[in-house]
Amino acid sequence: MSDQTYITLNDGNNIPQMGIGVYQVPEGQQTIDAVTNALKLGYRHIDTAHAYQNERSVGRAVKQSDVPREDVWITTKLWPTEYGSGRTTAEIDKMLGRLDTDYIDLLLLHQQVGDYLGAWKEMEQAVAAGKVRSIGISNFESDRLEELCNAATIKPAVLQVECHPYFQQNELKRRIAPYGTKIEAWYPLGHGNSGLMNEPTFTKIAKAHGKTNAQVILRWHIQEGNIIFPRSTNPDHIRDNFDIFDFELSDDEMNAIRALDKNVRFFNMPLSEQETNFMQFHPAD
Repeated sequence: MSDQTYITLNDGNNIPQMGIGVYQVPEGQQTIDAVTNALKLGYRHIDTAHAYQNERSVGRAVKQSDVPREDVWITTKLWPTEYGSGRTTAEIDKMLGRLDTDYIDLLLLHQQVGDYLGAWKEMEQAVAAGKVRSIGISNFESDRLEELCNAATIKPAVLQVECHPYFQQNELKRRIAPYGTKIEAWYPLGHGNSGLMNEPTFTKIAKAHGKTNAQVILRWHIQEGNIIFPRSTNPDHIRDNFDIFDFELSDDEMNAIRALDKNVRFFNMPLSEQETNFMQFHPAD
């Protein structure tokens, strides 16, 4: 397999463009095995969150691997109940303890509710203190995105949102361009939607390159400049997802995929429900 690509963020840090996600992967051996396997294959980016309840296993897998800590990019996320002046700094310290690391490569605000402005200020302080390298946001798509960006001294390095060929987020990319913020795509494969995965466009392109439809979609993300971290615990899928750096899509192939944009989400929750639901959940330490 060829080496993966990196993207330079607006703060000068280089993030591995391809990672592995551990959303809904249980704490314990399953997470340890998935991360360990990924690192052996050449992955250098792991995306977790306090709400996923598996940070300890991610940290253990990184520590036990043969890969130097400075070569592994760890992303994690604060939950809204951890936001706020006088609170977030302590929560970051707890997060460092759970991950068993001296610093976090990328720390995100997980949702656009709660005291996100107070939390952002303490995240900026964590950068100054060397506890965090880069900071960003997740699921900020309302006008709260501009509110936070305009209030921020350090502009968000990334915005993590649903993004795939059926929902390409072109308008959101235009909104964040002035801040130099990059898109990170969750559901990069559209949550495995069969309609998306079996699109004739992907089947045709995959046949031409000797690849799978999923590999074509992931390669499209790479060439679009998106940062991705498909989730899997299946060793074969983890291997295949990473095997996308030895081919390139042509301009015509890229444009054919761009034409598939349908503005279709696979997860959609109104802001009013986010306010209620996300403030009621308190991740365990």
